[in-house]
Amino acid sequence: MSDYNLASQTATASVEVSESALKVLRNTYFLLGMTLTFSAICAVAGMVLRMPYLGLWMLLPYIGILFAVEKNKTNSWGIVWVFALTGWLGLTLAPILSAYMSAIGFEPIALALGGTATIFFASSAYVLTTKKNLNFMSGFLMTGILVAFIAGIANVFLQIQGLALAVSCMFLVLSSGLMMWQTSAIIHGGETNYISATVTLFVSIYNVFLSLLSLIGMSND
Repeated sequence: MSDYNLASQTATASVEVSESALKVLRNTYFLLGMTLTFSAICAVAGMVLRMPYLGLWMLLPYIGILFAVEKNKTNSWGIVWVFALTGWLGLTLAPILSAYMSAIGFEPIALALGGTATIFFASSAYVLTTKKNLNFMSGFLMTGILVAFIAGIANVFLQIQGLALAVSCMFLVLSSGLMMWQTSAIIHGGETNYISATVTLFVSIYNVFLSLLSLIGMSND
């Protein structure tokens, strides 16, 4: 019986979250909340200023800013670049939101926002409650996102609705999985930089929102 209790205590201790991991988690969620708010403000500003749709050209500044974030993630400039990245994504979202509002109305946007919030909180709650180590998902997620990204770019030229549906579903599932993977990496000490963690979670939320908006838009085509 004592051996069983010892094994139970060992198993429990193995999933306890360290204070340093909790600090990274708190900093990540705080910065994530700030950047989501800033991105939303930029999106509204872009709608007011009638920001043009840039298509694939939006990737050039995105990749450049992402490189700057990675290079400066260990100093205060990293935070500045994170806001630049999330603000840019907010601006590029503006023409998409304007198009949906003019064609269908605000309801699809509200549904996508609600669905995104639900997925994020459910994914985070699951990992924080179970404390499962999801490191085994990394290879599958990275490969899947690369495939979905290439398919998405290809469909910009092919314009196949079935492929667009498949890409949206892939990004929805993979980005949801990436949220859980990143949260798991934080609480298990695999991710110790809250700037990198914030970028991963923000981009995942951004992709989930766009995927839901696309799927809702297709259903209202």
